[in-house]
Amino acid sequence: MNHVDPTAAQTGPSSPRRPSRRTLLRTAAALAAVVPLAACGPAEDPLAQQAGAGSGKNFIAGDGSVEVYDPADRGEPVEVTGEFYDGSRLDSADWGGQVTVLNFWYAACAPCRVEAPHLVELANAYADQGVEFVGINVRDQEATAAAFERTFDIPYPSAPDPDGTILLALSQYVNPQAVPTTLVLDRQGRVAARILGVAEKSTLEALIEERLGETP
Repeated sequence: MNHVDPTAAQTGPSSPRRPSRRTLLRTAAALAAVVPLAACGPAEDPLAQQAGAGSGKNFIAGDGSVEVYDPADRGEPVEVTGEFYDGSRLDSADWGGQVTVLNFWYAACAPCRVEAPHLVELANAYADQGVEFVGINVRDQEATAAAFERTFDIPYPSAPDPDGTILLALSQYVNPQAVPTTLVLDRQGRVAARILGVAEKSTLEALIEERLGETP
């Protein structure tokens, strides 16, 4: 497992199999000198509490950290279902054979607004390369989400998750108090990487490229 955090000590998500440590992507290493924006959430973030207490549960605060998981440590494909704001069906079973980027966000989240242009650029750049971006909105009604999407010209759909159903399905990787969070899934639909906090363009691009370069 790759692990980069320029601001704080941390550990990874709780898992039946703890990911091994290895070198973070060279193309993203330069970001180690950048101090990222923290994810939205109260100061008493349960993830930060776990890390500070040294509980051994491998939780990590939403502070711009990057986690990359070796193929042998990725476990089973994620299982997510829901409905996009436009009424179309969200089903992770449709993601096989492609790289999928899941971004958890909501409109009033300041770091979400910072990262939105990065996500838009990459979604457009990789639209024809077997990469699909999907937004998961943890809070907003359709009108609020739509206003955000118009402002930033978001080219990909988002699904509302006000009751936390999707969050629950991915609770091993995503905490509702650490938003934004971005997951990069491999072609088998397994979580291959996670960014807590702002998804910097160069970091996310490197994570996508590495997934595209993997043998299906």
